[in-house]
Amino acid sequence: MRGLTGRAGDGPEPSGARGTFQAVSTAVAGLAALALLVSACGTGGTGARDEGPADASSVAGTTAAPSPSPSPSDTPRPVDAVRLVKDDPKVSATVKRGLKPCVADEYPVDVSYGKLTGNSADDIVINVLTCGDAVGLGAYVYRERGDRYENVFAAEEPPVYAEIDRGDLVVTKQVYERGDPVSNPSGEDVITYRWSGSRFAKAFSTRNEYSKAVGGGTAAPSEPEPEPAN
Repeated sequence: MRGLTGRAGDGPEPSGARGTFQAVSTAVAGLAALALLVSACGTGGTGARDEGPADASSVAGTTAAPSPSPSPSDTPRPVDAVRLVKDDPKVSATVKRGLKPCVADEYPVDVSYGKLTGNSADDIVINVLTCGDAVGLGAYVYRERGDRYENVFAAEEPPVYAEIDRGDLVVTKQVYERGDPVSNPSGEDVITYRWSGSRFAKAFSTRNEYSKAVGGGTAAPSEPEPEPAN
């Protein structure tokens, strides 16, 4: 063959015409390849997906992190403090008689929950007060044991009040001297107890004395001593 010809007997094809034909052929082949690539992408072949963003679990072979399971509530299990005290054989009859509702069914009890004995469940501190002047009649600590609560501390020398302070049991006892009104004690003893494994042991104590001048009052002047007889 002498090469590509247009018509039989016309002679060799000019070089310019041959170059133009080759350029057109190359362009047509490129368009065909591009069409095949677009077709593969749109039909879910080996091209990019068009269904939306990829699942995070399929990226680079990783798995999606599981959502954290909800932690148990830290809210302590509520208790009937009045019933707990009244049913406790360690509570004196005097305190039980004084534990009466002040208004309707509202009883004078203060209840606190916290960690005192190293137990997994919160311990319960209950203060029994008087209705009129809120004098502490008794202070108790209850520790959960199985399905019940055990009395592990009791203070029944009024006025007394117990509270939780950074893992310690702090008991405050008002100190009265003769003639002191209930609303104005002479001082207080603050006693700190710590759990020793089976009971509360006294760690240290502090005595605070109140000024009689607080509240506008002043100490009464002492009587002058009588002159000696001549």
